Amino acid sequence: MARKYRLGVMRKAVNVLVTAGLKRGIPIAGSTGWLLTTRGRRSGADRTTPVNVVEAGGDRWLVSPYGRVGWVHNLRADATARLRRGDTRETWEVEEADAATAGPVLRAYVRKLPVTAPFFDAKPGDPAEAFAAEADRHPVFRLARSRT
Repeated sequence: MARKYRLGVMRKAVNVLVTAGLKRGIPIAGSTGWLLTTRGRRSGADRTTPVNVVEAGGDRWLVSPYGRVGWVHNLRADATARLRRGDTRETWEVEEADAATAGPVLRAYVRKLPVTAPFFDAKPGDPAEAFAAEADRHPVFRLARSRT
């Protein structure tokens, strides 16, 4: 059974360090690390969190390995993702993927970022269909149209 994500003290500390590095353009989370800013669905205030953007099938994707977290709800309310790493800034309209589309992306994500594997029931070597079966628990968004 997959582990349940909890934003504890240690994860908050890691996020602070990763965020500081990404603001300075240091790829602490590797080449996939970005800061995602969304508009809060209730407050309207900007919310920023570190995320990983993966490439699969010729597209770039935002994956929520930890489930329906705040940024997922925010993107569902306003499908605009602002990404930042150092001086690089991108604004994208996003589209949420259906399960069949998400399956191969989730598999690629877990293979690229194995630290997230414990949060999935499917294993990195499993077929994309095994990941598609979990797509409702791990939302996936395609970076669809650049607005920058």
